[in-house]
Amino acid sequence: MLYANTLGVASPAILIFLGVVALIIFGPKKLPEFGRAMGSSLKEFKDATDGIMKDHDKDDVRK
Repeated sequence: MLYANTLGVASPAILIFLGVVALIIFGPKKLPEFGRAMGSSLKEFKDATDGIMKDHDKDDVRK
């Protein structure tokens, strides 16, 4: 059975398996679009969390 290591990072075998499954499900033409969409979503999430942290830091300075 395939397991992730204790640091939460998947082993290369798991990554290859997931890549093959994604290729089967989405196909070779849709996979790059899916990757771009995931990347832009992750960037928006990071920007939003950075904004929240900056607001939180400003509130701490005021107290």
